[in-house]
Amino acid sequence: MNTWFTCKIKYQKIDEKGKAKNVSEAYLVDAVSFTEAERRIYEKMETMIQGEFYVTGIAKARLSDVFYYEDSDQWHRCKMTYTLEEEGKGKEKKITNYVLLTAPNVKEAYDRMYQSLNNMLVDFRVTEIVESPIIEVFPYDSEEEDTKFQEAPDNYRPLSEVNEDQSV
Repeated sequence: MNTWFTCKIKYQKIDEKGKAKNVSEAYLVDAVSFTEAERRIYEKMETMIQGEFYVTGIAKARLSDVFYYEDSDQWHRCKMTYTLEEEGKGKEKKITNYVLLTAPNVKEAYDRMYQSLNNMLVDFRVTEIVESPIIEVFPYDSEEEDTKFQEAPDNYRPLSEVNEDQSV
């Protein structure tokens, strides 16, 4: 299961008229901790933004899933509810989940919720859809992460050898 973090970035952006304007933008990062989310957002933003930028906030995002459709870059946050019967108690429990997906408009987002979740075994209702301020989503990419941990350079030695040299 993915853990998503909303990262807010502040920087100066040059508008169409050539004026510098302070902007705040939100991005979504897949990470295992706040620390990793911060590291990943800094790495991503360094390639996207020229000049200084600041991470002004990182928060866990309550999302059960994220669906990306290539025909749109507008993100929508969708709230869905369903009920489950609690085993042994005979009571029903209402479950609420949030999903983030791309769609050109709210109607299409509604249709895509049902399309994306058609394999659920329980009936659900979409109770709310709002446009999200998220600019871009950065899912975990194992290939990208693996390239960071390549073999050590030739001038690096194992710690055991360094300790041996120091004890002599």
